[in-house]
Amino acid sequence: MTIAMLEALTFGLGRLVRAADRAGERLCLLTGNRDVYRHELSQLAPNALDVVDVDTHDMAACAAELKQLPDLNGLINSTDTWLRPGAELAAEFGLAGLDPAVVRTLRDKLQVRVLLHEQGMSRGRAIRVPADPSAAELVRRTIGLPAVLKDSAGTSSRNVWLAHDDEQLDTALGEATARPLFGRLLAEPFLAGPVYSAETLTWQGRTRLLGVHSRQMSRHPAVREEAAAFPVAFPEDDLAELDEWVLRVLATVGYRSGFAHVEFVHTANGPGLIEINARIGGAMVGEALCRALGTNVYEAMIDMALGREPELLRAAWQPGPAVAFALIYPDRTGIFTGVAGTDQLPRQPGNPEWYPTMAVGNHIDDLGDQRACTGIVLAEGATAELALHRALSAANCLRPVVTGP
Repeated sequence: MTIAMLEALTFGLGRLVRAADRAGERLCLLTGNRDVYRHELSQLAPNALDVVDVDTHDMAACAAELKQLPDLNGLINSTDTWLRPGAELAAEFGLAGLDPAVVRTLRDKLQVRVLLHEQGMSRGRAIRVPADPSAAELVRRTIGLPAVLKDSAGTSSRNVWLAHDDEQLDTALGEATARPLFGRLLAEPFLAGPVYSAETLTWQGRTRLLGVHSRQMSRHPAVREEAAAFPVAFPEDDLAELDEWVLRVLATVGYRSGFAHVEFVHTANGPGLIEINARIGGAMVGEALCRALGTNVYEAMIDMALGREPELLRAAWQPGPAVAFALIYPDRTGIFTGVAGTDQLPRQPGNPEWYPTMAVGNHIDDLGDQRACTGIVLAEGATAELALHRALSAANCLRPVVTGP
């Protein structure tokens, strides 16, 4: 009996293997680049799971590989890039999965924003704009400044621009003209306030808020995530408001089953949506959930792939430590040769751990988004605040070494 994965997030494979084993299933990863998972695979026994090398952008090739798997019982697609093809393949093979129509909506950030605005769930509208400097007047007249411009199907904070004034707007549109976009260029109002993400689990329309991650963002002009901590200790009234809000957001877009990572800004007037990711959060979000909730949340992913209600939806959990992590970026472009300072981590509080994401020899061309991340340091604490302090202290020990032009 096999559960297949159409690619995966960089971290979490080990916990998924253990969850599949517990369910009596064999995990099989279809990937076009197994080097992405080199850290996770290095921590597993050689025969812990099956890995099939295939062009995962070729759905016919993926379908052919799936047909050869013995007793295929489920298909997991936990990334934004492969969310839509994964849903379509699951439907083709008669497997449990997200509704392809809902996935098409969720992978279009412009459509989500328009839908929520029409239903009174978003105070700001969004518009499609041409990726051309001539669109500046349209943005000023329709959205106003400050504004956010971004790729409607982008990931990893790639192709996101903040424009606080006319000069920044002209620069953003000029850069957008030269960038390949996965979707359409959209413009929406800038939301002022700290950034968070609500981590949720939904089954047949019933949603449970698992907790909220904080999100530390970079200074302008870079638009990238720097650090996160979980679980944020909101006052009870604020948490109840967030719980009600995120349930309404997911219901409005027709999201009925799966993990969701709902990014929002906590403005002076309450939560405002950034985007909905129909998956468990990336980076170390899944690991943070497992540790802080005292359970392997990936078992819920296996349950849903098999078409059954996840135990996590109702189960009481045994709270563990709060968790925070910091993403480590270089200060220049060039050839990545390693990270100095990892030997200093044992001296730091919070049991910090190093999770590499970049292979030695990679060329770093752009520091503006998460593609430049060389690795992640994770630390624990009694509260999210203390864990974050420890993660940031540990991050100060680390220095990516970059050489060449």
